[in-house]
Amino acid sequence: MRPATRTFSEVPPSCGPDLSLEPLTVEHAEEMAGVLADPSLYQYIGGSPPTAEHLRTRYEWLVKGSPELSVRWFNWIVRTADGDAAGFVQATVGPGHGGPSAVVAWMVGAPWQGRGIATRASRALVVWLREHGVRRITAHIHPDNAASEGVARAIGLHRTERWDDGEVVWTDAP
Repeated sequence: MRPATRTFSEVPPSCGPDLSLEPLTVEHAEEMAGVLADPSLYQYIGGSPPTAEHLRTRYEWLVKGSPELSVRWFNWIVRTADGDAAGFVQATVGPGHGGPSAVVAWMVGAPWQGRGIATRASRALVVWLREHGVRRITAHIHPDNAASEGVARAIGLHRTERWDDGEVVWTDAP
């Protein structure tokens, strides 16, 4: 049983008529390898573009869900109106002070950046999390990643003085 998050619907958040979120499956690996292929995407998070095989292995692990019974993972592919995969949003939801809390993340492929896609998809994710009783939202952002800081501000997060593994913790908590 997943006590803190059992009531979550599996219906993805709604982003509007020209952007959608689709639950992650292992079958997305090949397509997402192309979306995530630009090395510039890893400037702040480290690493390099993943291969389709690497993503397949990672997605197999993600779709199984968290091994912690009180934690749920939500991962969605972001699609444009043309049906193109443009990136992903994700949330890790678990117990927190006063109710469930979530750590959110997003990534949009280089060809789709600068169009507000990360902001709109992340905003839809936050609204969906709130509808499911999540009380606190946080994100971990490299201090030089101005684009992600802009997304964080747009979804109602503010920068804190806390750091985690070289990244600044952003939150909606006072």
